[in-house]
Amino acid sequence: MAALTEQRICELLAARAASANNSPIRENFSTQPPQPAAVLVPLLQQGGAWHLLYILRAQVAGDLHSAQVAFPGGRFEAYETQAEPAALRETYEEIGVDPGSVRLLGRLEDFVTISNYQVTPCIGVIPWPTELKPEPREVQRVFTIPLSWLADPANREERERMAPQGQTLKVIYFQQFGKELLWGVTARITLNFLQAMELA
Repeated sequence: MAALTEQRICELLAARAASANNSPIRENFSTQPPQPAAVLVPLLQQGGAWHLLYILRAQVAGDLHSAQVAFPGGRFEAYETQAEPAALRETYEEIGVDPGSVRLLGRLEDFVTISNYQVTPCIGVIPWPTELKPEPREVQRVFTIPLSWLADPANREERERMAPQGQTLKVIYFQQFGKELLWGVTARITLNFLQAMELA
């Protein structure tokens, strides 16, 4: 884990992107084209170790991903065509991280969610400590989890879950960390990142 420098992270992400096995993961097979969206997977150094930063989404009626642990992000605005600006904009709107302070390192493969969003995960390092300003209409709280804890296979499992459309999905669940439960799309993106870093 100590050898995981920013340069090494860039190299590993580039290698995964170039792999012939790299393709979007799908939870939704709708005939309608998915809406583009992006999330920032925020990396930070705390106590000499890498952590990932997560948000707990606000409770919103009718939102399939309401009150779930997530990465900051959301759908593209009409004028946006690239994932990175969308992810940085959403991160600023949701938790107040200055886009200019984020060092982008690469991407993971897209994920098509059960709500038919095609999400592009963008990996970036944020300065730490930094003042966060969670938007209460979107975010209940912000927290971090050590990469070493996430990488421990004893802290995660795969379960079957019935999607709203009726299909059975294999879903990643992490053990509860404090009072937070990481599962679903965000857990899958987290595991993809661990795999890309050769930690899982």
